[in-house]
Amino acid sequence: MRSAFPALSSTMTLSPEQFQTLLPAAAQWAEEQESAILNDGVPLSAAQTADAYKAGVSHPEKIRLLKVPAIPLPKDPVLAAAATAIQLVTPATIGMALRYGIYLRQDHWSDRLTFVHECVHTAQYERLGGFLSFLGQYLMECLKIGYPAAPMEQEAILKAVAVVGSSGQ
Repeated sequence: MRSAFPALSSTMTLSPEQFQTLLPAAAQWAEEQESAILNDGVPLSAAQTADAYKAGVSHPEKIRLLKVPAIPLPKDPVLAAAATAIQLVTPATIGMALRYGIYLRQDHWSDRLTFVHECVHTAQYERLGGFLSFLGQYLMECLKIGYPAAPMEQEAILKAVAVVGSSGQ
């Protein structure tokens, strides 16, 4: 997930029990979003495929991109509140990888840095084996350490800059 305001930090506290209760619902939401993106999204261009490989994605041919006016919040009010509180989805969110489905906000559709950042998250999904394992680790890091200091987020930030360069072009 890439935000237009990467200095934002987490303000929500969840107990480990609450986190474990919400995690399956969050994974189900993520799977549903991926399915919608895979159905409605567009495949990568040759240049994007090359960038996805550089970002560490094993199967960039599976990725689809979907242009949206805003990254959608879960409809479930508890999940929506948690996503907002830990800064997973805010008005500043400009991209979100849901395994092979990537949302890109329309005003950042051509932003290569955001695209590569989200591809690093796709590579993390591949490495960790799916929704529950990725979300369990990523969200716990965001809760405990805060976004963007969480290690998985830092990996995406640093790798995207390494692939694209500091100019973002």
